[in-house]
Amino acid sequence: MNRPVDGESRKPRVAVVFGGRSSEHAISCVTAGSVLQAIDPDRYDVVPVGIAADGRWVLESGDPDRLRIQGPDALPHVDAERAPVALFRESGSTDLVVTEPAQPPRTLGEVDVVFPLLHGPWGEDGTIQGMLEMAGVRYVGAGVLASAVSMDKAYMKVVLAAAGLPVLPSVTVTAAQWSADPIGCRDRAGALGYPLFAKPARGGSSIGISKVHDASELDSAMAAALEHDPKVLLEQAAVGAREIECGVLQRLDGAPETSVPAEIRITGDHEFYDFAAKYLPEEHTELDVPAEVPAAVTADLQALAVRAFEAVGCEGLARVDFFVFPDGTAVVNEINTMPGFTPLSMFPRMWAASGLDYPALVDRLIQLALHRDTGLR
Repeated sequence: MNRPVDGESRKPRVAVVFGGRSSEHAISCVTAGSVLQAIDPDRYDVVPVGIAADGRWVLESGDPDRLRIQGPDALPHVDAERAPVALFRESGSTDLVVTEPAQPPRTLGEVDVVFPLLHGPWGEDGTIQGMLEMAGVRYVGAGVLASAVSMDKAYMKVVLAAAGLPVLPSVTVTAAQWSADPIGCRDRAGALGYPLFAKPARGGSSIGISKVHDASELDSAMAAALEHDPKVLLEQAAVGAREIECGVLQRLDGAPETSVPAEIRITGDHEFYDFAAKYLPEEHTELDVPAEVPAAVTADLQALAVRAFEAVGCEGLARVDFFVFPDGTAVVNEINTMPGFTPLSMFPRMWAASGLDYPALVDRLIQLALHRDTGLR
């Protein structure tokens, strides 16, 4: 049953928020298209809210077809020219209000839960979560701290390592450090050994990531990462390891449960799981759902996934990514508090293989949010 909404029998109103100011704007739109198509309109009143690349909030069409990737140069985006929309707090409720030129403001009604399908900074990093906490609006997924820690790969490693979880060696280089002492930064990178990866510390979807085979490639890799974030993570490559992921999902009683793990295998000219391999035609990757690993490795990955989820104080959902070496040992690559829900995304595939199909997964997340209050928990 749906949780009663302020004593009324109306359907809960879900604002699906997507787009945003980060470099993952297009992927957020694709994710939203899939989720909008999956939400049961008989159970929920759905309002699509887009955040344009310049930060403007607008009332979007919600047409899933408009939110699909049509090709490498035809990525979807939020239409900034649509009617502006805002959350308005009054008399103990938070309403969605549309404001159009030469028209009086019109209220779409009270928002019961926000489904923030934002990837990257200014959304997945605790910023929108903090705004929703201030507004007293329930929302899907992790809270402020877990979102912020998990978005910043450098701090995520600190927290996971402090909790006794295995992570790869890395160093963090800021734009200021790279400018002031490039030789020292190169020495720090060299101490990790090559090959290594240069990653925007607070990015996602493999945007701005480069594999650095030797010292001659470091400067160009740093330049590529710094285009997206003034903070770069240089991380030792997991040579010979398999990339395996595991989903975590809370039950209504708060206990986390795990999906079957799944493996990503890169094909063709791709040396790692880059943007094209993730989101463009699937011939770039081969996916094993579930992963073909011994039962003991599966159990170990599932246990590590729950420990990572709890270490950062996560809520709702997460995808935990691992590198698994030939001897079966694993290290945590990262934890993603708002994993993609695109047609190619691993998180819904893993749960479907675990017995929870896409619509049921989306419904579970909304119900979790409706049953959780804002504020200190």
